[in-house]
Amino acid sequence: MTPASPNPPPRVLPTLVLAQLAGTSPWFAVNAVMPDLQRAYGYSDAAVGTLTSALQLGFIAGTLVFALLALADRLSARRLFLGCALAAALCTLAAAASAGNLPLLMFWRVLTGFCLAGIYPVGMKIAALWFPRGLGAALGWLVGALVLGSASPHALRALGAALPWQTVFIAVAAASALAGALVVWRVPEPPHPAGLVPLRLSALSSVWRDARVRASAFGYFGHMWELYTVWVMLPLVLATRLQGTVVVSGWAFAVLGAGAAGCVVGGLVARRHGSARVAGAQLATSGLCCIASPWLLGAPLPLFLAWMLLWGMTVAGDSPQFSALTAANAPRQAVGSVLTLTNSIGFAISALSIEIFVRAAAAGSLASVLPWLALGPLLGLLALRPLLAPSS
Repeated sequence: MTPASPNPPPRVLPTLVLAQLAGTSPWFAVNAVMPDLQRAYGYSDAAVGTLTSALQLGFIAGTLVFALLALADRLSARRLFLGCALAAALCTLAAAASAGNLPLLMFWRVLTGFCLAGIYPVGMKIAALWFPRGLGAALGWLVGALVLGSASPHALRALGAALPWQTVFIAVAAASALAGALVVWRVPEPPHPAGLVPLRLSALSSVWRDARVRASAFGYFGHMWELYTVWVMLPLVLATRLQGTVVVSGWAFAVLGAGAAGCVVGGLVARRHGSARVAGAQLATSGLCCIASPWLLGAPLPLFLAWMLLWGMTVAGDSPQFSALTAANAPRQAVGSVLTLTNSIGFAISALSIEIFVRAAAAGSLASVLPWLALGPLLGLLALRPLLAPSS
């Protein structure tokens, strides 16, 4: 790869962080207004899981297509980001217009997920080209922006509780379009690699053949079993103790937003203690939050809210560290391929987990369902052991 500029323009990273935050805001637009959709159209409690899984599957398809065609290498990554951000905005508006038709709404959410594959990963690609030696810190900020952007529809719903629910869709569509414009306007074209390296499907073998890649990849898979399911079920959990759209949506944003702090702080701590130990500590903590749920669901309100904030911080905070570990341990000639494929598997696991847990919660009690989320962190910690050894 051609060396990046030793002094990237100071505006590049802040602009990418802001663009990631705004560009990923359509992710949970439906989740933020699901109570409104249920009242208006009679959707079941399980519909939120199905709609979120649809977006996750669209994202998986998008990442694989973009990687197989190497679009971020063949085209300007900035303009690809812009095109996908504008397309995601249009899909979001179309989803709002067809919200009363569940199959059509699912269709638009699948397409939104496909477009998001050209926002989140492509933004990471641009950052990797500008900051090849400082990617760990950049990842913490960018994944933190993803978390905060995903949480932003809940903040919008809390602030605009008196407004029609369609306002959330219009606002996140505008934010997505603005994100694309920011990247094209404020981020220069990054240095390009010397040669095009296509997606190597054979690189998937390193996920089980190489012990260190296997450790980080399977740790990430355990993390993904828990992460998005917690995010999807969060309003339901909060609603057991809190009342009103403003309060529930506001706290949903606060708990999801705590994950952004977890990503940034985790990235800083990883400089001293290493990504594996930071990821392991956060994975263990979020797993304990799952196990403790039957007792903390009925705890005094301050303790309940503290538990929610801790869970929100740690369930997301290990995400950039798993990406950094996999990037560091994968074969040099196939880093992009391994990251793409492990991310695709991880999001497939998240779609399965969402469907299982949302439907189980609709049929039973949260106290009996939430502890089973700890299976992901437990298996992830077991997989991560080779990287947690003192010599790692």
